[in-house]
Amino acid sequence: MNENGKPTLDGCEVLAPLEPSGTQKRNGSKPRKSKQTRDRFRVLNSFVDCTAAELNRSEILVWLVLYRDTRDGIACTSQADIARRASIDDRTVRRAIRRLERLQLLKTVYRGGLNRGVSKYRVLPLVKKE
Repeated sequence: MNENGKPTLDGCEVLAPLEPSGTQKRNGSKPRKSKQTRDRFRVLNSFVDCTAAELNRSEILVWLVLYRDTRDGIACTSQADIARRASIDDRTVRRAIRRLERLQLLKTVYRGGLNRGVSKYRVLPLVKKE
């Protein structure tokens, strides 16, 4: 038994969890999140609060998969990969991408294809009201 009265194996000690580098606690407060992380959550919250209600399930899933893959403002993902990860059909992905483009939630930066690589998309969080 340890000092807390919990059973332990002989020779085993419980160590305090290690803090990952760069997330050391300061003065007993929570570690700060980077500005990039805060901005990503702000975009995601805006999408959920203001935009998702206007979309169907497949459009939301396609947008979320592409948003998660975004690096430096661009998502490089094949439509087949989006379909597999969202558990929807390839044609449904194409339909969702077209609608997201019409709503200005997505912009195709590069159209990939056979021997051309994957498509590249810029993912936007809010529908622009006119």
